[in-house]
Amino acid sequence: MEEAPKNIGVEAAGRKIRQYCAYQERSHREVRDKLYSYGLYPPQVETLVSELIEEQFLNEERYAVAFAGGKHRMRQWGKVKIARELKAKGVSAYCIKKALRSLDETQYTATLQKLAEKKWATLSGHQAIRQQKVIRYLLQKGYEYEFLGPVVKNLTR
Repeated sequence: MEEAPKNIGVEAAGRKIRQYCAYQERSHREVRDKLYSYGLYPPQVETLVSELIEEQFLNEERYAVAFAGGKHRMRQWGKVKIARELKAKGVSAYCIKKALRSLDETQYTATLQKLAEKKWATLSGHQAIRQQKVIRYLLQKGYEYEFLGPVVKNLTR
């Protein structure tokens, strides 16, 4: 049977959660989950979250922009996958849209092209099958289907 976490107190939890938020950007859900893991009760959690927002330790919009930029730069994720992950983390639709708009379009297109070329080079066989595999790969990475046609056609030339 699972034991309830021991309540470490509001003061100690406040210090720990401020360090947790200062280390890197966090979503509201991550912070709430962490506070509940400290054994705090819902009113205490909501009070601390409000304080963190007022003190600028917690900002959902800033988190969403940082998350989108990082996932695109480091893992070459497309907008569809980034939006899906942000939604799963409980980020508002407004912040998701703002984060996706913050991505540099020229860099986004260049990354898409680079990924397509890299995947194309690893495949062999009939051209149509290679195209399907590249499209499937790019969809899995989270790129929009409507952008893939021209990119894949350029590979076959």
